Amino acid sequence: MDVNIKETTIILPSTTPFTNDHVLSLSHLDTDINLHITFRYLRVYVNDPEDQARAQTDPFQVVTSSLSAALVHYYHYTGSLVRSDTDNRLELHCHAGSGVPVTRATVDCPLSEINYLDDPEEKFVEKLVPDPREEDSLTRPFILQVTRFKCGGWVLGAAIHHSLCDGLGATLFFNAMAELARGASRLKFEPVWNRSSLLGPREPPRVEFPFHEFLNLDKNSLPYMESDKPAVRECFKVKDEWLDRLKVFLHEQSGSNYTTFEALGAFIWRARVKAAKISGEETVKFAYATNIRRITKPQLPPGYWGNGCVPMYVQLLAKDLLDQPLYKTADSIKNSKYNTSDEYVRSFIDFQELHYHEGITAGNSVSGFTDWRHLGHATVDFGWGGPVIVFPLSRHLVGSIEPCFFLPYSSASEGKKDGFKVLVYLQQEAMVDFKEEMKKLEHGLS
Repeated sequence: MDVNIKETTIILPSTTPFTNDHVLSLSHLDTDINLHITFRYLRVYVNDPEDQARAQTDPFQVVTSSLSAALVHYYHYTGSLVRSDTDNRLELHCHAGSGVPVTRATVDCPLSEINYLDDPEEKFVEKLVPDPREEDSLTRPFILQVTRFKCGGWVLGAAIHHSLCDGLGATLFFNAMAELARGASRLKFEPVWNRSSLLGPREPPRVEFPFHEFLNLDKNSLPYMESDKPAVRECFKVKDEWLDRLKVFLHEQSGSNYTTFEALGAFIWRARVKAAKISGEETVKFAYATNIRRITKPQLPPGYWGNGCVPMYVQLLAKDLLDQPLYKTADSIKNSKYNTSDEYVRSFIDFQELHYHEGITAGNSVSGFTDWRHLGHATVDFGWGGPVIVFPLSRHLVGSIEPCFFLPYSSASEGKKDGFKVLVYLQQEAMVDFKEEMKKLEHGLS
């Protein structure tokens, strides 16, 4: 199936937001070397055949006009990321007259023919999202693609350098675009920058948490060391009934209650390590990012759209993870959340200040987890309703090259909203055994 690229247009702010070129500092969370990646994902929008007016509307025009209006407030997306001469950290260079590239594309088939891109074929879906070369990802840190299908439905693909924002920050911007597209005269939240002052290091910096136990310091080591063995992607459907049964099983073992993230995260982490046949004496890590926007003192303002998460880690010897009761692993994940505090955030920032030049990585055997079910994707409505599918293409997450995403279920057709999807990346040779482990979730644990 072909994706026909029609044109790429540079979209400028509708009115000039500034006239003097300037440089903006990023926060120490933004410049974390583990975020020196481009994050790529897509949103799928369906066309209502009963809505004749909408059927005649060009989504490319809607997206580009709302983008142009939003860039008056979020002109930072038109900037370029450049390494500072003083400390080699990334900073944002803003040049008057710059814009954002948006590609127009078409596909000559209806979305229904490919199941609305629910668990899409990899080679095809890669063509729906911009994929800048490494050097271009800094000069053009924000790129969009609008691909219209024969049915009138369309896909919005985005490539965003993670140093600009996290998932919540990006969603804040896309919601601003969508509000303007639906006729809003002003933004719900005006964007707030102030990154180096709101999330900068203390003077003098001090570290009150043992980050050195979880993070490696090696300036010659890259944060995402690709394995020689190929990784593959697989989607798993997780029904509510299976989750409920898992939580009851853990409660009966421990007497405690667990969230879906804690219970399912513990199950999948153990299943991954078992399937990968990792040496029992090797340290394995469960990594995730936690939102700090309401944790910092003072809280970050509602319009703050920079990186507002810090990484959290649980680590065990592989043999301990496999041998101990599953509830103990769920307990470890639950207890790790109690570390989240303003002091933890400030200590992590200070750790970045003190050790940035030594190279900070999460090391090997890291299983990265993230929950996309509550990031507000469904509210990004350009007039076609919210997206029926949100799907990530990037493999790099909190130091892991084999991430796991909890994704909202497709809403393309009614009656299929039982539970949600889990997207897992894993080495090809381990995926067969991992699938067998996942069957235990369906059939019950003993």
